[in-house]
Amino acid sequence: MGKITRKRYTADFKAKVALDAIKGELTLAELSAKHGIHRTMIAE
Repeated sequence: MGKITRKRYTADFKAKVALDAIKGELTLAELSAKHGIHRTMIAE
């Protein structure tokens, strides 16, 4: 078994997710599905 590494996100991706979250048009569940990340990563 190889070493498991954490997924790294670019600054552009983080900014895109943050702007979508600030707009408030989608729920956390919808945002997480749209961007393919867990909802706790958006809510923290």
